[in-house]
Amino acid sequence: MRKGMNMNNMRVKVIERAGPSGFVFFLAFIGAAIYFIGKSNGTFGDVIVGLLQAAVWPVYVVFHVLTVLGA
Repeated sequence: MRKGMNMNNMRVKVIERAGPSGFVFFLAFIGAAIYFIGKSNGTFGDVIVGLLQAAVWPVYVVFHVLTVLGA
């Protein structure tokens, strides 16, 4: 640390630039959750599975796209 500076004078500036894309991903999660919960028969376990499916559905999309592309 420099001479004459103490910890109270030091500041860290954090710039978050993922706001718009984060909002889009949040909306996609909400839409997927509504879809998967709507497909379930309403029991607690099915709702939990629907929420988990909503969280990981992009993995399945990427897997199937790569399979179709032959990768």
